[in-house]
Amino acid sequence: MTPAASAYEIVLGVHIAAVAAAFGVAFAYPIMFALAARADPRSLPLLHRIEYSVERRLVNPALLVVLAAGIFLASDGHQWQHFYVQWGIGVVVVLGGLVGSVMIPTSKRAEEVARADLARAGGEQAQMSEDYRVLVRRLNAVGTLMTLLVLATIFIMVVKPGG
Repeated sequence: MTPAASAYEIVLGVHIAAVAAAFGVAFAYPIMFALAARADPRSLPLLHRIEYSVERRLVNPALLVVLAAGIFLASDGHQWQHFYVQWGIGVVVVLGGLVGSVMIPTSKRAEEVARADLARAGGEQAQMSEDYRVLVRRLNAVGTLMTLLVLATIFIMVVKPGG
């Protein structure tokens, strides 16, 4: 009896699913925050809490699955010498570093600053502080860089230059 899928194919599916789980939400963040800021700035602290909670509870674990599956795939297919494998591992390390050192702490700080800005405004229309805007610019810049790295990596994995 022939198995329906090889271990390689199953792990490849897990690898792709982990990438989708880890970074799918990153494409939605800019839309969510833009809508929230216009509709009701009082929702911004909660959105930042959701942002860093998703990064801590979904993105980081999914990155570990991406890395572990990638190592299996490269080893099983004897692909370690190829650029796309080295690139993929490097990007996973960079993304994990950015999530842990920039995105999570900056999102937590943005939540705190947004709460303080809203409390100062009382019941009036809140004007977010320059401190908050600086944090949001950092989140946007690093988030954009991460999204570009993910898109570039998907392209490299599909094209497999030098592979």
